[in-house]
Amino acid sequence: MNDNSIAFEKLNTTRLFFRCALPAMLSMVFSALYVIADGIFVGRFVGENALAAVNLAMPLVNISFAVSDMIAIGSAVHIAMLLGEKKNENANRVFSFSVKIIFAFSVLIGIFFLFFTKPVFVLMGTSGQALNYAFEYMCIYALFSPLTMIYFAADNYLRICNRQTYSMVLNISTALLNILLDYLLIVVFDGGVRGAALASCISMAIGSFLSLLPFFRKKLELRFVSGKIPAKQFFSLLANGSSEFFSNISSSIMAFILNIVLMQIGGTTAVAAMSIVLYVDSLMIMMILGMCDSMQPPISYCHAAGLKKRVASFEKNVLFSAALLSVMAFIFLHYGGGIIAPLFIKEGDTALLELSVHAMKLYAFSYLVNWIARCLSSYLTALGKAVQSFITSICATLVFPLMALSVLTPMYGFDGVCLMPLFAGIMSSILAIILAVNTKKDKAKL
Repeated sequence: MNDNSIAFEKLNTTRLFFRCALPAMLSMVFSALYVIADGIFVGRFVGENALAAVNLAMPLVNISFAVSDMIAIGSAVHIAMLLGEKKNENANRVFSFSVKIIFAFSVLIGIFFLFFTKPVFVLMGTSGQALNYAFEYMCIYALFSPLTMIYFAADNYLRICNRQTYSMVLNISTALLNILLDYLLIVVFDGGVRGAALASCISMAIGSFLSLLPFFRKKLELRFVSGKIPAKQFFSLLANGSSEFFSNISSSIMAFILNIVLMQIGGTTAVAAMSIVLYVDSLMIMMILGMCDSMQPPISYCHAAGLKKRVASFEKNVLFSAALLSVMAFIFLHYGGGIIAPLFIKEGDTALLELSVHAMKLYAFSYLVNWIARCLSSYLTALGKAVQSFITSICATLVFPLMALSVLTPMYGFDGVCLMPLFAGIMSSILAIILAVNTKKDKAKL
């Protein structure tokens, strides 16, 4: 039995939770910080149109990472279960094949971005300088796509090999490099939105290389091997990662719809104000996602090994920590908008400042409930419950938000957009709890 297996099976669950979750959360904090830094540099040194353009482009960027996440998360669950069943050779084949498939998809997605993103922005109602900025931004991401899409996916494999600290140091270093490049390319060399995209892509490309390097050195539990996996197994891992994939896709679709609604309500000012809120929101989302993702390998491993009490203990730690973080985030966003928003806005733009602070106060209420569905969806994925996890994710990120938006926006306008996540979160939480409870009942009958 290797050190990784001993930790998953024997180490105190609370101690293992902190050992896995804290590095992942810290990594995600820095990942969110460099996204926020992009917003600050673009908003203050390029302007409102550029900030709105980046927000319009990000859903497409997120779709590309959603594809790699689907393969990485789905395969990571399978790999952890295979290791729990002591089938190490099969685990290596799944790992190697998955990395190759991610690279193949990244090439195709890069080609798609080059030829089809501008028509998409036009359909959204984007025009003028904002359209030019958005297209410039996406062209950089298209060219770097084969070098960047593996970056976040590799985290899943490093965590399986108990290399949380290496992953944390790598993510922090990549984030700091991105912030430095933001300053150089946007402020010093006046690179505009192209500079922002280059800073992110160069940093992630270097991070991708360093993420995969330990696997080539053959000192980890997982290593690159030749061979393929059966089609049935491949589609099974895609199904298991589908909840995260469709969660990201539906979030991107929702972002497109939201941007269209915001353009109609208040033009680029409304889009820019909401983008500031979402930049800050990304910090909270990344922390909870990092914590949940970090616990998927031990939950999957212990589930496959029949260690039910350890699985339940891991999930209790996740839920308690997410609830605590969410309350703190509510207080931070609801009462700290006047301090946060000016960081993203040029001096003298009082209209954007006032709208952003107002949006933060309303949006903050969603933190009180949204953590429930995110945690339980990740838990269902770790157990291999692809259908239940998919239903939770698609409802939480698209179905319920659309329902809330269609009801609240005609009644309250911009305020309705800000309150939409709260009402969608309430419905999502109820559904997630029902599905999780039913899953436990089904397991008890077996």
